[in-house]
Order: sequence, then C-alpha cells, then structure tokens
Amino acid sequence: MIRKLQRRFIRIALVALTVAMVAVVITVNVANYFSVRREMEDTIAFLMENEESGAKPGNPFGKTKHGRNLVSESSWFSVYEDEKGRQILNLENMADADAETAKSLAEAVLLAGNASGFWQDYLYRKTTLARGGTMTLFLNCETKLTAVKTLALLSFFACLGGILLAFLIVTLASRRAVEPTIRNIEQQKQFITNASHELKTPLTVISTNMELLQMETPENQWVRSTQKQTAQMRRLVDELVYLSRMEEENAPLNMERLDLSSVVSEAAAPFSDMAAFRGNEMKLCLAEALFVTGDRASLERLVSTLLDNAVKYAAEGEITVRTGAEGRTAVFSVSNRVAKPLTDEQCERLFQRFYRTDDSRSKEKQNGFGIGLAIASAIVEKNGGNIHAAMTGENTLCFYCRFPKAGGKGERR
Repeated sequence: MIRKLQRRFIRIALVALTVAMVAVVITVNVANYFSVRREMEDTIAFLMENEESGAKPGNPFGKTKHGRNLVSESSWFSVYEDEKGRQILNLENMADADAETAKSLAEAVLLAGNASGFWQDYLYRKTTLARGGTMTLFLNCETKLTAVKTLALLSFFACLGGILLAFLIVTLASRRAVEPTIRNIEQQKQFITNASHELKTPLTVISTNMELLQMETPENQWVRSTQKQTAQMRRLVDELVYLSRMEEENAPLNMERLDLSSVVSEAAAPFSDMAAFRGNEMKLCLAEALFVTGDRASLERLVSTLLDNAVKYAAEGEITVRTGAEGRTAVFSVSNRVAKPLTDEQCERLFQRFYRTDDSRSKEKQNGFGIGLAIASAIVEKNGGNIHAAMTGENTLCFYCRFPKAGGKGERR
C-alpha cells in the first residue's frame, strides 16, 4: 500500500507539472509565432507601399527604429504583371538574387491564384495597381521562421529535461511527502493489530464459558447462538490481523519460484464438492509450467478466498478457474455468473474493506465479513501483481490476478 501511495503521489505530481510545463511551452511558442507573423505582415505591407508609390516619411512604421531595422534586415523581390500578362522581376532588394528561382516561385504563386499566403519560406501578397496591372511582393522569411522553429525545438527539449528532472526530484522526495499519511496508516494497522490481540483474550474466556454452559445445558439455544457469534468474532479478528500484516511494508513472506497452476490446482480441490453441492460446476483450465515468484501460503489463501467468494455468490452455472500467460505476465482468473450485473464502480469498490454491493451479498444471507477481497488484493500486491474485477459477457463476474512470469508455457485441461 505504501508503494502504491508513493506511485500515486509521483503520478499526480508529474501529471500536474507536465500539464503546466506543456501549457507554458505551447503558450510561449504560439505567442512567439503570432508576434513574428504580425511583424512579417507589417513589413510586407510597408514594402508594398514603397514599391507601389515610394517611401512616405510620415509612415509610422518607417519612422520607428524597430520598423526601420525590420525593413533594412529584410530580403524581398517583386513581380509586376501588366495587363497583357508580361512579367517584370525586380531583384534589387534580394540578397543572393537567383532570377531562375524567383521566376519559378512567382509562376507557381501566380498560377495558384491566391492573393496572399506562404509559399516555401516566402510570405507573398498580391495587389492591383492604380496604373494598371498587378504586383506581387515576396518577402524572404527563412531567418524568422528558422528562429521560430529553433525556439520551439529548444523549448521542447527544455520541457522534456524539466519533466525528467522533476521526476527525479519527486521520486526522491515522495517518501518524505507521504510520510504523514504513511504514519497514519501504520498507526491504524498497529491499532488493529493491538485491538485484535486484546480481543482474543475475552473471546477465549467467553468461548470457554459457553462450552461449560453447553455441558450443563446442551439444548440451550442461547448458548449455541453465543458460541456461533463468538466463533465468527474470532474469525473476524484473525482476518483483520492477517490483513494488517499483509499490508505491512515488510510483510513476512517466503518468496520462491512456484508453478502457479500447481498452487491453484491444489488450493481449488476442496471447493469442487462445495460448488457441486450448491448446484455449480467448477471447471479448471490451467496452463502448464506457469512459473511465478511468490509466497506459496499467501497464494494458496488467495485462491481459496476467490473460490470461496465464487461458490458463495455464484448464480447457477459454471465456475471457471483459469491460468495462462499473456506475454511476460502470468494470469490467474476466477469467473462465475451473478444474479445481478455489477457496474464498473461497484467492481472497483469490491476490494474495499467491508464493502457490499447489495442485500444479496449481506452477512445475513452469506457467512462473511466483507474483507476477504481486501485480503486478496493485499496478497496480490505483496506478491508483485495486481488484481481487478470486471463484468465479462452476460452477467459474468471475473476476477483477474496478474503476476510477473518467471517462465513456462502451454495448457492442460
């Protein structure tokens, strides 16, 4: 649970930081592009006025130092087309003038018929002259467009580097950040463990007294009822203690290389008759040599918990127990039909302590406490896997447990 909490903290922090950094990078680059685009539009507009009617001293764009610098640093050429379709190129203001390139560019733009736009690295604008004919001016924007692309590339790598650095910092600081929550969780676990141990003594005394009373009054229904409730209370205490221990960061597990199918087969054997007694058939579909690294005792309890849950709550039909490989993952699943389909939210909450979906899963109808699936979830996590529940097909509930595979393939039935 502590590792899951750390991973969740890291994930949330990184997502928030990534969204913020990406938003800043996009905003800066979009603002820079539109600023450069506006400068290029202003420059070409001023140049067209000069090309058409000569410089105007009163023009505000030409009077400013910034405007004059833009014009002096610009490289452009113009194409004049008279009413008879004859074209005249003006390359005086074109650095490294190439008549053939300019002519082919002008022909392509004039053929397209657009009044303005971009063509390759040139911004062009076409206007009709008062004296007749048209003029199309081409402004070389290669330098400015390259600067825009360079800024975008640098900001992208800066953002990526910032995210990686943030990941490193958040990972190193995550333990300290979640320390108060971890401390509260550990205190809760310690309280459950201590309370459970304290409850065992009075439960033992009550159970012993009830046994003595039963010897004196063997037919007393109150004595039998008290014994039954005492036994259930003791089971609940034992399960709470087990759950608390499984959720500890250093749970006492004996990790070894195991054949998952063999563990499932042995643990499932006692439940076949129980399923048949309740009108269900249990079907095993187990892969051969499906090895995982885990604790045998806890995995056996996992299988028993899921099968006990299936036998208790399954509607009429087949209970299917399956193991198999999906890439590098070993999968163990238990599926059965249910009387009423569960929603996705209900499937997610099944692993919460004491959660019950509806009255059909109440303690009055079934002998359970609502923490079995919470124990199953803790076992899977401690063995390096993950578990989830989902509705598959019509009214079929399936529990999937996935573990890192240690090798093996094939299937036997």
